[in-house]
Amino acid sequence: MNGYVVVVERDETGGYSTWSPDLPGCVAAAAEYDECVALMREAVAMHVAGLREDGMPVPEPTAVASLILPAA
Repeated sequence: MNGYVVVVERDETGGYSTWSPDLPGCVAAAAEYDECVALMREAVAMHVAGLREDGMPVPEPTAVASLILPAA
């Protein structure tokens, strides 16, 4: 499956935020992880639709996520 990688980070308040390296400015945040991911799915769809609507190029997914390293 070819799609956009998103990075989910826990913030200092215990909530979550997410962003995509391929879609600058496309972000989401929520108190719960699942809600944050759901909001990001919507944000990516809206971001891509907005780029198309404005006649701007839609970036191809280029980032690769393949592993998570354990904390030391």
